[in-house]
Amino acid sequence: MSAPLLVIAAGGTGGHMFPAQALAEAMLARGWRVKLSTDARGARYAGGFPRQVEILRVAADSLARGGLVERIAAPFRLGVGVLAALVSMLRDRPAVVAGFGGYPSFPALTAAIVLKLPRMIHEQNGVLGQVNQLYAKRVHAIGCGIWPTDLPEGVEGWHVGNPVRAAVMERAGAPYIPPGDYPMSIVAIGGSQGARALSDNVPAAVAALPERMRRHVRVSHQAREEDLARVELAYAEAGIEADVRPFFEDIPARLAEAQLVISRAGASSIADISVIGRPSILIPYPYATGDHQTANARGLVEAGAAILIPESALDPAALSTQIATVLDQPEGAMRMAHAALSCGRPDAADRLVEIVEALGGEGR
Repeated sequence: MSAPLLVIAAGGTGGHMFPAQALAEAMLARGWRVKLSTDARGARYAGGFPRQVEILRVAADSLARGGLVERIAAPFRLGVGVLAALVSMLRDRPAVVAGFGGYPSFPALTAAIVLKLPRMIHEQNGVLGQVNQLYAKRVHAIGCGIWPTDLPEGVEGWHVGNPVRAAVMERAGAPYIPPGDYPMSIVAIGGSQGARALSDNVPAAVAALPERMRRHVRVSHQAREEDLARVELAYAEAGIEADVRPFFEDIPARLAEAQLVISRAGASSIADISVIGRPSILIPYPYATGDHQTANARGLVEAGAAILIPESALDPAALSTQIATVLDQPEGAMRMAHAALSCGRPDAADRLVEIVEALGGEGR
């Protein structure tokens, strides 16, 4: 008898793909087969998935993005994706289908409903995304990364946390070196593609630090392609050592070495910061659905692990003041690191595995 099959449906951004990757790694270790159903955009973030994971590219598109022609065409592309998912599942019937959000999860979850397969979703944020909102009452289980999660009336969720990749788990609870009169690392990450607000403010904020502090600082800054040149120039003109890239493949290692993290409050970033345990300054993306990034940040802020700056209050002077506050107080920074660890859920993948295996048992 062949091993049971889990189909993971995810896409859109690293925020959906990274926890999906963590579950894939855990299920392979349990002897399951795993397929990833995603679109071309999501496939860009699939490079870290284990090679045993078969990647199925399906047609998918947002119903709310683009012009009139794109919006008219989107349902047809989704329909093509659903048909492809149905054919794939009829050929190789999954024991469980797990959706991680994003429109690329639509075809697989719809096919699972048609075929009456055991199915679940995982919501990384404190507010359900559009696709997860659509399926919340039509799945058998909902794993929640942030607690409490705003769920529809009558729908029950399980607080499992946000699973992190093996590369992050390898550095879980890595010893924290508090700031001092020696090289200090700041990591600035704005999600999987960087954030303009960070590119506009972080270089100037670091440049405004007192000289006694600034001369020890080096920065890893994730920026959009179109912002790379000006961000690099800003650091160079200030005499600050900086590595500026659109994406860091080794972000877990950089977080482990950091004295401070400046970040958007995406669910995966929050999970990585918590599991490794680092002080952070969080700047939630203000246009996130339901302001979910502010909800994501709440746990770390209330625990004393993070400083929250709303984007409406963000400027180089305000950010520089907060950076200096952390770097000038080694004992306080150490307390923040410990508080971040207390918020981490390194067993999140195991909790998700339990749900998958329970559903898989019902389906076989």
